[in-house]
Amino acid sequence: MFFRKELVVKPGVFVPIPESAFPEDPTQRLVKVLVEDSSKGRFQFDENYPYIDESFSYRWRATVHGIVRRCLHFYDRFALGLRIRGKENLKGYRKAFKGGAMIVCNHVFRHDASIAYTALCSNKNLRIPMFAKHFNNPKDYFFIRYVGGIPIAETRAGLVKFNEALDYYHSKGDWFLIFPEAVRWDYHTSIRPFQKGAFNMAYKYDIPIIPCVISYRERKGIFKLFGPKDKPLFTLNVCKPVLPDVSVPRRVEVERLREVTHASMVEAAGILQNPWPAKPEVEN
Repeated sequence: MFFRKELVVKPGVFVPIPESAFPEDPTQRLVKVLVEDSSKGRFQFDENYPYIDESFSYRWRATVHGIVRRCLHFYDRFALGLRIRGKENLKGYRKAFKGGAMIVCNHVFRHDASIAYTALCSNKNLRIPMFAKHFNNPKDYFFIRYVGGIPIAETRAGLVKFNEALDYYHSKGDWFLIFPEAVRWDYHTSIRPFQKGAFNMAYKYDIPIIPCVISYRERKGIFKLFGPKDKPLFTLNVCKPVLPDVSVPRRVEVERLREVTHASMVEAAGILQNPWPAKPEVEN
């Protein structure tokens, strides 16, 4: 188990929940996922799952979801006081983004995928690899499937189809979003260790990584009228892209990408001393 250091932030940085209120294990699941029995669920995540779905039904429902997502963004602006800072860091990277990009973000809110999507790539197709059990969650099914979620297959044959789908979506120039902390800790401030999947994908496809980090502000003024008074306001901080060097061996470069991305997000969050290192004790 890691020796977790004390969280130290810059003056003025708002910490809504003390670090001590969270578990010692950075991979401990705090949000219960309501799932149906996988043998009776909506989908089976094997080679028969439609990882590539270009059907009219899917495209129509994805369009409806896009409308819902934009409405949700208005909610985020008013109820969460959402501010987006640092988008100027993306200027000058248009050529690099031509083949797609990898967004990574801390996982601290139910709608954080929608926040990142609408803020950064609302005119792009976004694909989000995620744990398969979320797709048999009757509460969130519509959102995660039609926001671009791709379930990680649960069989060997299914993994072949899953990887083929990632290759296909990359060939179309789609963007990817991964939460490298793996599990969601609501309103958590520090940056937990990163699993390496996002950085392996960025290296494989030679696409820029866009680090983003959600930080918080105290709820004040008019925002007390639009949202829960005990919940903080959100700021999405967009960092300067990190470009992979595919001339370097994969193992070495993936570690560099992980370290640089983690450090960039720690700095953007206004953290002077982060409790966690970039690399976890155990890779999933």
